[in-house]
Amino acid sequence: MPTAHQSEAIVLRTWPFAEADLMVAFFTREQGVVRGVARHAMKSRRRFGGALEPMTQVQAAWVERPKQDVVRLERLEIVWSPLRDPVDYTRAAGLAFLAEILEGALPDHAPEDDVFRLAAAVAPMLRRGTTAVSATYFALWITRLLGWMPDLGRCALSGESLRNRAVYYSPLRDGVFSEGKRPQGSVLLPAEAIAAAARIFREPLPQLIEEGELSRAALQQLRRFAVSVLERHLEERLKSARVLATL
Repeated sequence: MPTAHQSEAIVLRTWPFAEADLMVAFFTREQGVVRGVARHAMKSRRRFGGALEPMTQVQAAWVERPKQDVVRLERLEIVWSPLRDPVDYTRAAGLAFLAEILEGALPDHAPEDDVFRLAAAVAPMLRRGTTAVSATYFALWITRLLGWMPDLGRCALSGESLRNRAVYYSPLRDGVFSEGKRPQGSVLLPAEAIAAAARIFREPLPQLIEEGELSRAALQQLRRFAVSVLERHLEERLKSARVLATL
């Protein structure tokens, strides 16, 4: 017997399916990531309009049938759209960064309310001049919420305190390391970046943007670190991270 569902959701990605349909991956508050078919979405925009743009926040309605992994999308009502503000190349890269991490990191049908609230809060903050801090904030916080963020104040090998000190991390190993215990090929994370991470975990994003005191170098270093942690757990490269790093 078909079951109807409704939920707050964030559109992550669409791709062609059948002749005029689109497959849609969307992150729902109640059921996690769901994949569904938007019938005739490529032929007529009346039914879904601009609601299929990545990172659009919607009220979604869909029908689920027994023993079928793919649901049928009935409607998407826009709550917030990234198209409300001009979408330049940097902002588009930031939105793609959020969407790619969400789809890659979250298993299907696994609710993650904290992650949902994080994504819904950060996406509207991706504007001209705020993309770097917003994307870095998201990358660090989702890594923490998923339980993948190491203790930045302690060496993973010796256990010694690294508080207020530069640390090293390896793309191939968990944790951070002191200079004397750093693995071959490790990357420096300076004390300035560690201090910036502490502020990101302590202060809300609007306050960080308003104060504007985090250096571009620290943000780049932290985002590179978070991407390294994410890619090790995802076991794949984040293409959007490479684009964002060039901007």
